[in-house]
Amino acid sequence: MAPIALTIAGSDSGGGAGIQADLKAMSALGVFGASVITAVTAQNTQAVTAVHGIPLDIVAAQIEAVLADLHVRAIKIGMLATPEIIRSVANAIAGFDGPIVLDPVMIAKSGDALLADEAVQTLREVLLPCATVLTPNLPEAARLLGQPAAETPEDMIEQGRALCALGAKSVLMKGGHGAGDVCHDLLVDGAGRMAEFKALRQETKNTHGTGCTLSSSIAAGLARGLLLEEAVAQAHDYLQGAISKADDLSVGHGHGPVHHFHRVWPA
Repeated sequence: MAPIALTIAGSDSGGGAGIQADLKAMSALGVFGASVITAVTAQNTQAVTAVHGIPLDIVAAQIEAVLADLHVRAIKIGMLATPEIIRSVANAIAGFDGPIVLDPVMIAKSGDALLADEAVQTLREVLLPCATVLTPNLPEAARLLGQPAAETPEDMIEQGRALCALGAKSVLMKGGHGAGDVCHDLLVDGAGRMAEFKALRQETKNTHGTGCTLSSSIAAGLARGLLLEEAVAQAHDYLQGAISKADDLSVGHGHGPVHHFHRVWPA
């Protein structure tokens, strides 16, 4: 039986992030991806020009249909634009007993907001306790905690543990927005354990969808039965390769996507 992962997220019409990036990453890593669309965005590499939330009953119906038939081994949750959608998703996955990767999508690479201000508290209270691993970048972690963005690895560890205290079982603090030649991602849990994943920072503007790609890649690893640290390590290596080949794609005029199939076909 093929391992199956489910992504619950928004659609990116430009194909570089959201549901589209999730399904590409899962496929590239040997996992069958099912999907639940929470919002439709009119989006390309330069801007998000419109967002349309999917009706709550349709979001719930999609989740129920997938879980009733497919043997889903892991769930990735991405863009949830409003408090109502957050609650609908939380209710619909309440009986799921597998790992859940929560990517708190807040701002697109173009700078456009994807999470309403009033939804942040709901995300904190309703979904963080469901997360096997939360995957915020530095601005997202800061917004969830109401603090300034972390500037040092020590700050990242402290904020990661603070997010665990809010209910997440573990937190992957992503260092892509940090400074320095080396990018540090730090996996921490409530028990104080920490693992570090680092890579030389790559000079490219084509990083659209990196957060979606990383979180869905982690979900793919968990669906294949990897332990969390193993799944994060696999996802980290895969994403670094996808970023390294991003410039070869030449998609769009803004922040282009990473190359999800860099291991399968050359650009």
